[in-house]
Amino acid sequence: QVRLVESGGGLVQPGGSLRLSCTASGNIFTIAYMGWYRQTPGSQRDLVALIRSSGDATIVDSVKDRFTISRDSTNNAIYLQMNNLKPEDTAVYYCKADAAYYSGSTRDAGEFWGQGTQVTVSS
Repeated sequence: QVRLVESGGGLVQPGGSLRLSCTASGNIFTIAYMGWYRQTPGSQRDLVALIRSSGDATIVDSVKDRFTISRDSTNNAIYLQMNNLKPEDTAVYYCKADAAYYSGSTRDAGEFWGQGTQVTVSS
């Protein structure tokens, strides 16, 4: 199993910045990609950004001019630098990993989610 722990959320004024962190731990064999998703009540959980093991990154158009995703492969961590935040960015932000992990004498693969961290953008 893989555990993901997010941090860095909070309350920020419009135009402000936050930096989210996510660290993966557990019996990890390898991680194909890690990403950030966000969700508001009653809505779908949508991709914000992801970064692959190759280092290639994808950021959705709605935030690509304001958000940056980065990684620390050594520590199985990713970050989301969120600048010029807007009220519509308010959501619970979730970290996701597509990972292979040790399971007994072999290994399995799956998708894992963190618990989420609340980002609220408000005056």
